[in-house]
Amino acid sequence: MDWKEIRGNWVLVPQKPVGIIHFLGGAFVATAPHLTYRSLLEELGNKGYVVIATPFVNTLDHIAIAKTVLLNFERTVERLHDSGTLRKLYLPTYGIGHSMGCKLHLLIGSLFPVERAGNILISYNNYAAKDAIPLVEQLNNTFAIEFTPSPQETNKLVQEGYNVRRNLLIKFNNDTLDQSAALTKILQVRFPEMVTAQTLPGTHTTPLSQDVKWQTGSSFTPLDALGQWFKQEVYRDLNQLNRAILLWLNPLSPP
Repeated sequence: MDWKEIRGNWVLVPQKPVGIIHFLGGAFVATAPHLTYRSLLEELGNKGYVVIATPFVNTLDHIAIAKTVLLNFERTVERLHDSGTLRKLYLPTYGIGHSMGCKLHLLIGSLFPVERAGNILISYNNYAAKDAIPLVEQLNNTFAIEFTPSPQETNKLVQEGYNVRRNLLIKFNNDTLDQSAALTKILQVRFPEMVTAQTLPGTHTTPLSQDVKWQTGSSFTPLDALGQWFKQEVYRDLNQLNRAILLWLNPLSPP
């Protein structure tokens, strides 16, 4: 599989698709998700999921961003069908978001009539502009600067209108930016027994980890053994994240 740019999205299409994933990344790494989240997304593609990763640039108007990325996603699915790249059979569609990408999926599921088999929300945060963007606190002395919707408004939208019933929330045990706990309570009230929360080893940047391909020579040397050990240790957290996502997507899938 190779990444293809289709209508501004970066797309992976496996030979025998089992589902479609709409991926949205974090605020400052979302402009090239096929690069910044390459290992995570390619593992999903290798397991049979069509991956549509939508780039975006962060602004104060998060509702406008949510509307735009949803439109871009839907146009890309339409192009895949029209070109014959994707057969017009039903495939379950899942949203996966990291950091700010979680908020965008929550807004999409609260404000627009989308059909989702579920959402996976990794390292969710819902900070005010003054906490998320440097210098905003100083500027707020002169200008009223805040994200639209604000953190409080976002919570209310989710409480009243979020329509994606099945959700997996993943937080990492060394992530000081994560705000998944409050969101978990909101979703569990809205959809009892349909919301799963997991804590995994790692940090806020674990989904950005890149898997280095260690090539061994014609004979396996002590250096190769050291390289394989180093790779397993460094990417242990990413591998656990991959397994948690794939198991939730398909509990009957082979490990």
